[in-house]
Amino acid sequence: MEEANQSVVSEFIFQGLCDSQELQVILLLPVSILYLMTVLGNLFVVLLTITDHNLHSPMYFLLANLSFVDSCLSSVTTPKLITDLLKDDKTISFEGCMAQILCVHFFGGGEMVLLVTMAYDRYVAICKPLHYSSIMDRQKCIWLVLTSWIIGFVHAMSQLAMILELPFCGPRVVDSFFCDIPLVIKLACMDTDTLRIVINADSGLLATTCFILVLVSYTYILFTIHLNAKEGASKALSTCTSHITVVVLFFGPCIFIYLWPVSITWVNKFLAVFYTVITPLMNPAIYTLRNKEIKNAIKRLTNQHVNSRDNC
Repeated sequence: MEEANQSVVSEFIFQGLCDSQELQVILLLPVSILYLMTVLGNLFVVLLTITDHNLHSPMYFLLANLSFVDSCLSSVTTPKLITDLLKDDKTISFEGCMAQILCVHFFGGGEMVLLVTMAYDRYVAICKPLHYSSIMDRQKCIWLVLTSWIIGFVHAMSQLAMILELPFCGPRVVDSFFCDIPLVIKLACMDTDTLRIVINADSGLLATTCFILVLVSYTYILFTIHLNAKEGASKALSTCTSHITVVVLFFGPCIFIYLWPVSITWVNKFLAVFYTVITPLMNPAIYTLRNKEIKNAIKRLTNQHVNSRDNC
């Protein structure tokens, strides 16, 4: 009886993005390019923020952390997806599957809290500009970022603890390209209806709470901008628009996956690709293309590079 209760599945099999081998080969190049752009783009934002002293402010400190988290989140699933596009046998060990679940929820949960922190930063900057430097000092920024990592870790561990001891003794085919809890939990050799509700409530509570806090913050910001239309309002509005775009792109798929799950396979796969591959790429693109300070920093970096070459 004790043996029967233990997990006997040593690996899981991914269905992948599609069944057609020809289509998988076609997808290999664009997915690889997207991942390369994601990692390079996000790391470029991190390095630019570190090296350019004009970007040593709370807003860009938080942005650099967001870019770092995005590069990590994408790296949890996309490299495995790229290698599996070349294989017929797409397998992952039980330990690897659990590690994917842990890391996806760690970085995903941390990013949710980080987006709330960025919304709070913009709220203080726009609604309480005279007190901004005293409220958002360096120490507080570090603590806010640490809080996002801690909450992400606690959330990930709570998710993993609920699924780690489940008995997996039969089906082992995951209809996706990475181990996501709603799909993996279906393979357990027991009734998981109650547990599925608890797990979705855990993820849903974090996502909903963060999303509401972000919406409240930006609603108050936009209301303040509307009441105090003056010089600099357009810049503030542009910055907020960028942040709101990132928030919608990030929270949208999460809400559908965990709060209103769809039973259509291709929709779930599209949302998973959007959440793990596309969104981490769009974040640095949105900030760099719409942010004047970032563009000026890129120009300064380019000029320094050109000048150094001329001196040589």
